[in-house]
Amino acid sequence: MLYSFFQSFRCLKLYAMKMNGTGEINREVLQTITSCNNLVSSTTKKRERNEMGTLTREERRRRRRATQKYRTAHATRERIRVEAFNVSFAELRKLLPTLPPDKKLSKIEILRLAICYIAYLNHVLDA
Repeated sequence: MLYSFFQSFRCLKLYAMKMNGTGEINREVLQTITSCNNLVSSTTKKRERNEMGTLTREERRRRRRATQKYRTAHATRERIRVEAFNVSFAELRKLLPTLPPDKKLSKIEILRLAICYIAYLNHVLDA
């Protein structure tokens, strides 16, 4: 925006310098002003295109993630991941001996019990 202002100012300065005493513009001045206006408008268009086209990687990522299609796909992927995670814990739980075999254990309890059971099996192998 500031750049186009200075370009316009330059065109007006050329216009003032080349005006003859009668207040009429000669053909050369008219061509200069026309070329300056074309330069300003093309520069402005390029700048607007660059402002729209040169988004940073993070801005492009944010815009892509803002779409409904992306959110739906992401929610589906996350659901599949969590289900696989829970199935893995269930399989690990089946391998661990507990006093009541059907006792409900939290994930951290399953992990701690697995650590203790692995340590016990190592002790049995060493003995």
